Amino acid sequence: MSIWKKIRYKLEWLALQWLYFVIPLLPRKVAHLFSKVLGSLAYHADRQGRRIAIENLTLVFGAERDARAIRLLARDSYRSFAQTVVDQFWSSRLNRENYTQFCELVVDDEDLIERVRETGAIWVTPHYGNFEWIALIMGFRDYKFTIVARDFRNPSLTDTYKKNREISGHEVIPQRGAIMRLLKNLKRGGHAAFLTDLTIPPSKPATIIRCFGRKTCVTAIHAELMKRTGLPVIPGICLPRPDGSYLLRGFAALEFGPDDTEHTIAQSCWDVFEPIIREHPAPWLWMYKHWRFAPPVPEVPYPSYARRNAAFDGVLERAEDREV
Repeated sequence: MSIWKKIRYKLEWLALQWLYFVIPLLPRKVAHLFSKVLGSLAYHADRQGRRIAIENLTLVFGAERDARAIRLLARDSYRSFAQTVVDQFWSSRLNRENYTQFCELVVDDEDLIERVRETGAIWVTPHYGNFEWIALIMGFRDYKFTIVARDFRNPSLTDTYKKNREISGHEVIPQRGAIMRLLKNLKRGGHAAFLTDLTIPPSKPATIIRCFGRKTCVTAIHAELMKRTGLPVIPGICLPRPDGSYLLRGFAALEFGPDDTEHTIAQSCWDVFEPIIREHPAPWLWMYKHWRFAPPVPEVPYPSYARRNAAFDGVLERAEDREV
């Protein structure tokens, strides 16, 4: 490693430590206001991301919302993500005694939630609202998740984020060798958590889902683990409120049979979330390239950044063959 890279990594680490020190000092209302300002600044500064967000939103909502409404949704998407980032630092003020002041948890099946405490389950959520706090709060309720996270190029940042995500008892593991570690943990009655709208290259353990009428390549790890363990899949989502608090919704478990494939399992998970995102779109990451690959014969328009990809075509063909 070059001396300049070492210096840069050290400066990045110092900046991160400063944020972890300063942001928790802010009152909750001030932290919420700061995230709005930060999100608005990011919306105006990030030209490429803003263009992608507006294009994505126009494809999905262009028939029912005008250009001004689309731009406001894009801005609010930045604000929502900024709140997630700020709250990642502010979360050091949370503990099992006070988290109910900032989050309300509502679940469809309390009995199931208690049963899986000992038997284990697979928990899924999208990149929506404060997806980081869902795991944090469940840890305070004594559900210990194994979470797969991508490493930063700067190892010191990876270590800092890992410690922060583990403060309520979870274990964060790297992507390499993750499937076997997750499988062993689940078979011992453990829990695993996944972001089911995580788009990945088709060369990875991936499957295809239909997302807002367009096909996209997402992780299939949660589906593969469900098939191997038979554990229930429990969807949940974090809905931001105007005052900076959150509603955490836990849905009824999804249970599948031997004829279900990675494709049908992943699609069923997404189908829980899409109606909510359609009704309250801003908290989703619209500035992200959700539809990177276009199918051979698109049924609907795809964004301008979508490209043809032979590996994607192969995954799509296999998913469609299994569906028939």
